[in-house]
Amino acid sequence: MRLTLNVWRQKNAKATGAFVTYDAPEISPDMSFLEMLDVVNERLILKGEDPIAFDHDCREGICGMCGIVVNGNPHGPRRGTTACQLHMRTFKDGDTITLEPWRATPFPVVKDLIVDRSSFDRIIAAGGFISVVTGSAPDGNALPVKKSCSDRAMDAAACIGCGACAAACPNGSAMLFVAAKVSHLALLPQGQPERYERVLSMVGQMDAEGFGTCTNHGECSRACPKEIRQEFIAQLNRDFFKASILSRPKTAEAGSG
Repeated sequence: MRLTLNVWRQKNAKATGAFVTYDAPEISPDMSFLEMLDVVNERLILKGEDPIAFDHDCREGICGMCGIVVNGNPHGPRRGTTACQLHMRTFKDGDTITLEPWRATPFPVVKDLIVDRSSFDRIIAAGGFISVVTGSAPDGNALPVKKSCSDRAMDAAACIGCGACAAACPNGSAMLFVAAKVSHLALLPQGQPERYERVLSMVGQMDAEGFGTCTNHGECSRACPKEIRQEFIAQLNRDFFKASILSRPKTAEAGSG
């Protein structure tokens, strides 16, 4: 295959970026998308040019590190697929492919296709955990969990925190990410003691990071490589509404001194 790549190049966070066009001949259709970029980078290095910077780690669709907007689609055109698991046979010989970093204000560009996603880390630190002292590990069957609840919790826990949802959202919203992290703990008995404190803390941190609001476009769920469903946003909204009511200061009773 011979491809033409239009790649966003940006030297650092303060520099002005621009698209640069590269010719990519002799690309095997069996390569993964990141392997194709490896080949292009090897050729750039041999010519003495700066290679294209992009994020990657496991390359198995597990870690959530890869994040590239391919022809306007976070992770590329295939549903339920991370960029590292996207193969070049998805494209045709002679295609032009445009590569950009995640486009969301809380994801500032570090270099080329790499963005700083530490805003997600701060949201998790705000409440995406269970703070209990358990001592030794309890028996796995000590706390009965309904099959329906465990299945939904596992569906929510499938989120890998890649940020595709926020990059795809016209509002730059991270609601699907936060909803998945809140819901998978809210659906399990271990998450109940801090359930409402958790949702207030995580939503508050999400807002502080500058993510937009959810207006139900549905682009987040479409772009999600783990196909997290929008129903978890509804779960988040219900918990947030209840938590907001429970957190209101109690008014003095009528007639009290």
